[in-house]
Amino acid sequence: MRKRSGAAIIIAAACWLSTFTSAGAQGAGARTLLFSGADLWGHGTFLYGGALWSPDGLDRGGFTLKTLISGGTYNYVSGSLGGAPVDGRELVAQLLPGWRFKRGATELKVFAGIDLQDHHLSPNDPGSKLRGSDAGLRAAFEFWSEPTTNTMIAIDGSASTIVGSYNIHAATGWRFADRFYLGPEVQAFASDDYRQRRVGAHITAFKINDTEWSAAAGYASDSDDRNSAYARFSVSRRY
Repeated sequence: MRKRSGAAIIIAAACWLSTFTSAGAQGAGARTLLFSGADLWGHGTFLYGGALWSPDGLDRGGFTLKTLISGGTYNYVSGSLGGAPVDGRELVAQLLPGWRFKRGATELKVFAGIDLQDHHLSPNDPGSKLRGSDAGLRAAFEFWSEPTTNTMIAIDGSASTIVGSYNIHAATGWRFADRFYLGPEVQAFASDDYRQRRVGAHITAFKINDTEWSAAAGYASDSDDRNSAYARFSVSRRY
């Protein structure tokens, strides 16, 4: 049976640069959120970037469009090639219309739309279902709540019709120095016959001027019996 190193991602330079070069951040009343980030572990390197657009405003309920472009490099051991190592490259694009439900300090965003993926393997692995280009449907959600003025809960996830892949992430935190949230997080994701689990800690919603930063680090283990530290960070800005 084939073994993979997981959904790996790297390349969204245009979205990354736009986070810092666009002018006129508006904060409250903004309709567009640009975001980008990176995810690293021992067998994969990830970058992504994208945007959320809400015509009625990011602080109000209503229609929301999410776009994402991501890419990456990864490696795994192929059972169909007799245990030979395989290096993979991936490019992903998503166009996800959705809706934001908001009540006080709690909001839920739900999305469903197009998922486009392109994978290149070296050497070619005939046992992999992730080869060449694929088009499918993806559903996703993002939940955020602040039960008190000093606590937060965040849960997000997605699933794709392409090889039945999914991702689920949950975190909670406590506010420190009125600057950011700090707390534990867990994550699990799968792609084809590959599984990965993570346990770590995060810093979320650390604001510097009009830009918001988040970071996380911890321990990852996968179905290929590999263990490694992981690190993740992201940045976003409203316009």
